[in-house]
Amino acid sequence: MFFYSVIPVGSLPGSGCSHAATIACKEKTIAMTNESTTGSPAWHPEATGHALFATRVGPCGVAWGACGLVAFQLPEVDGPAATRTRMLRGVQLRRPGSYAAAARAEDLPVSVAQAIAGVQVLMAGHGEWTLEPSAPSARQLRDGPVLPDLRARRMLPAGEALPDLAELALDWHGVSDFHRRVYDLTRAIAPGHTRTYGEIARELGEVGLSRAVGQALGLNPFAPVIPCHRVLAAGAQPGGFSGGGGALTKLRMLEIEGAAWGGTRSLFGD
Repeated sequence: MFFYSVIPVGSLPGSGCSHAATIACKEKTIAMTNESTTGSPAWHPEATGHALFATRVGPCGVAWGACGLVAFQLPEVDGPAATRTRMLRGVQLRRPGSYAAAARAEDLPVSVAQAIAGVQVLMAGHGEWTLEPSAPSARQLRDGPVLPDLRARRMLPAGEALPDLAELALDWHGVSDFHRRVYDLTRAIAPGHTRTYGEIARELGEVGLSRAVGQALGLNPFAPVIPCHRVLAAGAQPGGFSGGGGALTKLRMLEIEGAAWGGTRSLFGD
């Protein structure tokens, strides 16, 4: 069961989306805090887990604990093992725990299975995407299990908008107040829509914060639930993307959602 309390503290690396260089940002915008919210659920390092799961753009990762979903991870180009390693490295910095692997869908908490299904629905878009069951390859046996298509748990009726995943409970421990504000604004961008770094910065009160916004999105530990791929550079340019595959993955995700980014050819061969 997930709780909805949040604990905003200092920011640490995640699985996010911009390659903005690490620079000194204005102190007032990125001051780190280490204050816990009273009444927050207790953290139990052993009550954690992680899984890799199939999506249209490749195997993604999710990690969870007693306080919610600790992280999501977009696919790494070096394969599922690299995806798992990057995600677990980040979660151990923010929320140390055992994070045992779930080898089967039946091993997942119900809320995690629903979250995976929602991400799979979102990342499938309105086009055709099927995952045919097959015997595991040698690489899959080496890299560990990748859970299959769970979309039947969250079917998308014909013509219905893609899910915004706003109902998913995230564990905000280790996320600074400034980054949380950036992520809240980013999470409000609906599938199929985009904004720019500058627009997010203006909502934060100062257009000069565009680079700091890019930094925050580059440390996003919840992609694609916090949809940093929907934030573009000026002039509808894709901007940076620290997820595996770089800007190409960002553009593929936008194409899946039907967002207008200026491309004319499909980035998929399916």
